[in-house]
Amino acid sequence: MENNRRGGTPGRGKNDNRKSTGKAPGYPAKKSSAPARNEAKPFKPKAAPQKPAVEKDEIRLNKYIANSGMCSRRDADIYIQSGNVKVNGKVVTEMGYKVKLTDEVDFDGSRITPEKKEYVLLNKPKNFTTSVESAAGAQRSVFELVRGATKASIQPIGRMDLNTTGLLIFTNDLDLIRKFNQPNQKSFKIYQVSLERNLKFEDLEKISGGVILDGYRLSIEEISYIETQPKTEIGIKLRTANVKVVRTIFESFGYTVLKVDRVSFAGLTKKNLPRGNYRFLTEQEIINLKNS
Repeated sequence: MENNRRGGTPGRGKNDNRKSTGKAPGYPAKKSSAPARNEAKPFKPKAAPQKPAVEKDEIRLNKYIANSGMCSRRDADIYIQSGNVKVNGKVVTEMGYKVKLTDEVDFDGSRITPEKKEYVLLNKPKNFTTSVESAAGAQRSVFELVRGATKASIQPIGRMDLNTTGLLIFTNDLDLIRKFNQPNQKSFKIYQVSLERNLKFEDLEKISGGVILDGYRLSIEEISYIETQPKTEIGIKLRTANVKVVRTIFESFGYTVLKVDRVSFAGLTKKNLPRGNYRFLTEQEIINLKNS
């Protein structure tokens, strides 16, 4: 039994040097096709471990803030530690915290994006839609006209139908977009409206006193005939950025609107900006927009 405990074969003594075949005596050992334990195996390179797809869309919070143009990464860390940064509504103070590009990040009270803020002014031509859904459809989209301006995900402030022309601002500044989409925002826009027939003077007077639309009173800052033009060409100044409202004003008085052209937006004009072209806003113009 001693040999069995040491891994030997029954019937062998200590000095028995015969090799064991692993078979009972009298049976020849079969050759195995399997490689021996110590035989070298061919090397197969291992594939690099795949990171979860979500990690590709993650970015450190301080870099996210720096990419938005708010401040440097070092300063961003200070803001984070001070509790001035929220992710999806919750304060984050952890250094090295990672966020997804789809997360909502508020920096010192303002919503930011991980891109430098861009501001592009387009003089929209006729027969271009502002709808994102139509960009890949049969209708041509304004996004074609500003495609070369920036790689940032800019979007227009407000919408224009196919027949509406004039000034249209594109930006990735969500706070500015929300500001101008508010019904009570205060900046003025000027539109040139082309009607099917002459606007009666009494109707012009009535409109100048304000109109009731959907139960709400809309104030008109100024309305007039355009000098040297037929009385079908009207200039109107009001606060709304909603072009549909401009059309509805005249349609409520029984006029057919042929065209609406936005010639001024919060102090910006079409000067030196041909139809179909765009330009970047200056730093002063951006400041004026935010303060308007």
